Amino acid sequence: MLVKCEGIVIRSNDYGESNKIVTLLTRELGKVAVMARGAKKSNSRLSSISQPFIYANFLFQKSSGMGMLQQAEMIDSMRGIREDLFKTAYASYISELMDKGTEEKKPNPYQFELLLQCLKKVNDEYDPDIITHIVEMKMLSVMGLYPELNQCVHCKSKEGTFHFSIRDNGFICHRCFHKDSYNVPISQATARLLRLFYYFDLERLGEISLKPETKKELKTVLDLYYEEYTGIFFKSKRFIDQMGEMKKLLNDNNN
Repeated sequence: MLVKCEGIVIRSNDYGESNKIVTLLTRELGKVAVMARGAKKSNSRLSSISQPFIYANFLFQKSSGMGMLQQAEMIDSMRGIREDLFKTAYASYISELMDKGTEEKKPNPYQFELLLQCLKKVNDEYDPDIITHIVEMKMLSVMGLYPELNQCVHCKSKEGTFHFSIRDNGFICHRCFHKDSYNVPISQATARLLRLFYYFDLERLGEISLKPETKKELKTVLDLYYEEYTGIFFKSKRFIDQMGEMKKLLNDNNN
């Protein structure tokens, strides 16, 4: 049976001498893997549409096993991403997060739209750090993780100064800091952003400029949280971290 789906390539792996296995996040079917025969050949009609981040209407032969990609109609090549090493790194991590945090063949139009909007914003020069942290927050519920972001995890107070408790899975107020001596100190701006990124609609996102220290706090909380609760190792995340160190070193040398 031939199936037509609106999808985005989130992973593309070589298979044999000339084929590729292409993993798509689709609006209609969720995450699906399809075989693209001959896609490794430069003259193949499947070569260009088997690349990561391609947004297209895909036509494939559906079967009980792996489907067979027949053709695709390109909607957006995300050219801005693929021509920039830094954008490619962030887009790779976002795609890997979607891939590893999503079960196969479970339709989730909201998740598809989240990926599409995120890639478009990275492609269009939006701050990739902000977009990445939004995806990290929004993927938590997809993976069955629900941090307490509305009140203190202990006394339930909504007033006061808040830090983040990795152990207790959420905000902890100044009255309860002693209950987790390893809580992560964060500014109130960071606390507001964690809550905002978790709940709000990405389409409503305007221009946000974050201080370096705020970005650092967001990264610290999210890195520790993912390490504690997901058990997933992201290869592309390591590359982003290495790039961050390299940029910092270059800035220090220039100063």
